Amino acid sequence: MSARLDSTGLPLRPDLRGRTAYGAPQLDVPVRLNTNESSYALPPAVAAAVTEAVAAVVPGLNRYPDRDFAALRDALAAWLVRSTGVAVAPDEVWAANGSNEVLQHLLQAFGGPGRTALGFTPAYSMHPIISASTGTSWVDGTRPGSPGDPFDLTADSAAEQARRVDPDVVFLCSPNNPTGTALDLDVVRAVHEAAPHAVVVVDEAYAEFARPGTPSAVTQLDGRVRLVVTRTMSKAFAFAGARLGYLAADAAVTAALRLVRLPYHLSSLTQAAAVAALAHADELLSTVEALKEQRDRVVAGTAALGLRPVPSDANFVLVGGFADSGAAFEALLAHGVLVRDVGLPGYLRMTAGTPAETDALLAALGDVLGDVRGAVVGGQDAPAGGGCLATRVER
Repeated sequence: MSARLDSTGLPLRPDLRGRTAYGAPQLDVPVRLNTNESSYALPPAVAAAVTEAVAAVVPGLNRYPDRDFAALRDALAAWLVRSTGVAVAPDEVWAANGSNEVLQHLLQAFGGPGRTALGFTPAYSMHPIISASTGTSWVDGTRPGSPGDPFDLTADSAAEQARRVDPDVVFLCSPNNPTGTALDLDVVRAVHEAAPHAVVVVDEAYAEFARPGTPSAVTQLDGRVRLVVTRTMSKAFAFAGARLGYLAADAAVTAALRLVRLPYHLSSLTQAAAVAALAHADELLSTVEALKEQRDRVVAGTAALGLRPVPSDANFVLVGGFADSGAAFEALLAHGVLVRDVGLPGYLRMTAGTPAETDALLAALGDVLGDVRGAVVGGQDAPAGGGCLATRVER
């Protein structure tokens, strides 16, 4: 067979050969705490408003949607102004089908063959995956850790790595996935200064869950044309099924993204649903405090069981202390509880859910640890930034 063809006889790109498709298990189990979705359904009033808004555009589906999604950009800009206190204009906002497509647009515009992206592992695995899909070389940076946080990323360490790599794109996560930890803004500023040729992307998918006093990188946009802050409606807004991600950046960035997006990439249905949802932001975000309470219960409850949770600013907790995290994952699944094996030895990631789901999670952990403590608990945590199978981490 020709070397240009893979084992199936297809001329698949050589860099894609041998790879497996990305995705978390979608299993029908009583307690699903593996993908950081909200466990709360849309409030009835919001569901009705979204249904009405979508129904209103259905008769016009014979026409293409608004290519520049003006009404949605207005609504997103208004929400950012309200939630961050920063004056964000509609032409400084971009949106797409989930924040993953937003990230793809950024890499299509600012990455590509001959260019390099830098991220700090462990972090969100779609960053290197989307980089690879756009032909962008990926460099795995590290998190040196600290006595209080094994996955800490300091400004000095991040800046030193950025200077050494001289990347075209840098990814920072705040709060970080899978560790749940937020970044100090001095890290953002230091990386922006140390990587003078790079677009610096701060992924704030979980920003609404951060502990009080945690600032947003949106506050750093003024005067920094290369800084981008991405967000999503999938998590705090309980809108994962609608697929709506967005970013805030200088208007020059959003103008560049028009060069790479597919025509009419946001459907009329998506635009209408998102605008209606944003009009009910307070109702959609009403469960955030409840989820934060359950997150903190998971931290306290797992610590009481002798495990080592990482303090979290997200809607999930990374829990260490498992001698065999794979065995623990399977044992929890046998108890009807699905968590996330992120491929980081000694750790499992657990989404914050309803009080009943937290009860079930902690009860299952108690049973699992009591049954197989010698096989599952007591191992050494993996060193920060080392040995992480980052491709197994997902939102």
